[in-house]
Amino acid sequence: MTKPRILLTRRWPAAVERRLSQDYDATLNTDDVPMTTEAIGAALNDYDAVCPTVSDRLPAQIFSGGQRARILGNFGVGFNHIDIAAATGAGLTVTNTPGVLTDCTADTALTLMLMLARRAGEGERELRAGNWAGWRPTHMMGTRLRGKTLGIIGMGRIGIATARRAHAAFGMKVIYYNLVDVPDDLIAGMDARRLDTIEAVLEAADVVSLHVPGGGDNTHLMNAARLALIGPDGFLINTARGDVIDQTALIAALREGQLKGAGLDVFEDEPKVPAELIAMENVVLLPHLGSATTETREDMGHMVADNLDAFFTGQRVPNAVA
Repeated sequence: MTKPRILLTRRWPAAVERRLSQDYDATLNTDDVPMTTEAIGAALNDYDAVCPTVSDRLPAQIFSGGQRARILGNFGVGFNHIDIAAATGAGLTVTNTPGVLTDCTADTALTLMLMLARRAGEGERELRAGNWAGWRPTHMMGTRLRGKTLGIIGMGRIGIATARRAHAAFGMKVIYYNLVDVPDDLIAGMDARRLDTIEAVLEAADVVSLHVPGGGDNTHLMNAARLALIGPDGFLINTARGDVIDQTALIAALREGQLKGAGLDVFEDEPKVPAELIAMENVVLLPHLGSATTETREDMGHMVADNLDAFFTGQRVPNAVA
């Protein structure tokens, strides 16, 4: 029996590539060079499954309806880089990898909070540049997180995991905005309170952490007016999607002192990062490391493989987006 042909658009963990190469006629991107949108569109005509990542772009124009591919096995929980309506309209099943990256992404959010509050990035740069003159009582004083208020925008799996860590480690109070009620058992033991609006959370929080999907109505969710509400002593953390923040407005808010600092793991036009952000000392920048542990990336890849296995054996796909 002929094995289905599948394409991985980027390099995946070796254990996952071995599994897929055994079970499928798999084409691997061994050079790990990003594919163009046009190349991915062409691949839809040559493969039974295309497996993109969150760094790829799959707009409506690449879905013709007559292509060979029947499934997109997306490596990542987010899928705003895929025009879902166009893909499903062309007859494709789209899957993602939810759940497995919750803990690692929450860990990254806490990393950014600590680095900002304690000026860790700034301090390391000073030391590595040979500019540290030694300990002194007023040198590079930061902010204590204990007792502060954490505002979560989007209280899903990752938002809850972030809140739990902040509450357990630092005794932070938690306020949040979410479109739907969060079951009591998921926030039990935390000092967590739901507020009616995003604005109310921004005004009351010392640290704001974003955990909403990108694209659609969430594009530039954090605009100039909302950024100003966080205040000159507040921090903003983003481990969600880059387009959730208006980067131009963020740069202006930081420059004008409307915001004390920002910790960013994602950006609007990755891998491009504005020079203005890079130059700012009150900004911590990470290269999209949210899920970047060996364990999590392997779990994500195996989840894609499970989705493909189910699809090509006629079973219900466990993680269908559409």
